[in-house]
Amino acid sequence: MDISDDTVLVDTRRWIEKAVIGLNLCPFARSVYVKNQVRIVVSSARHLDAFLDDLDRELDLLQSTPAEEVDTTLLVHPTLFPDFEVFNDFQNVVDDVVAEHGLEGVIQVAHFHPQFQFEGATPEDVTNCTNRAPYPTLHLLREDSVERAVASDAGDAEQIVERNLQTLRSLGAVGWQALFQKPDAGQSPVC
Repeated sequence: MDISDDTVLVDTRRWIEKAVIGLNLCPFARSVYVKNQVRIVVSSARHLDAFLDDLDRELDLLQSTPAEEVDTTLLVHPTLFPDFEVFNDFQNVVDDVVAEHGLEGVIQVAHFHPQFQFEGATPEDVTNCTNRAPYPTLHLLREDSVERAVASDAGDAEQIVERNLQTLRSLGAVGWQALFQKPDAGQSPVC
């Protein structure tokens, strides 16, 4: 499948605006997004080693760039990880790379995938949509930014997760799909 970087960027931004911010799935996202502090990088790596090079570059960039310029990075690859289980297992490698950079406790990585599935959930469970994105995505977050956001009364992680699950249950699969309905809609996360 050949997807242009522009298409991936448009689809990813639409997902951020309609789901992540629109449904308040991440209460920290709006403030950094409107200040243009969210970096979205589309990787065109043809193999895993090249993708890891992209990850290295983004970790180095976050480490050397003030949060006021780039607070967080989404590293997106539209074709390298079609299978969720493979992508999920790859997170162990990602954790090792973060450690190799000496960034444990400094950068945390959340992952999103079009077929994300919580352990014990069925594939069609709408709550999986909290972690479904149009394309496999690594979200590189600064720990201190997350801590500041939590301290600013966004609630702790457990409360956020529970609220997100309730939001998705209330919305349902039909409501989720309706978020992305428009004539020029591109790739959207499916539930």
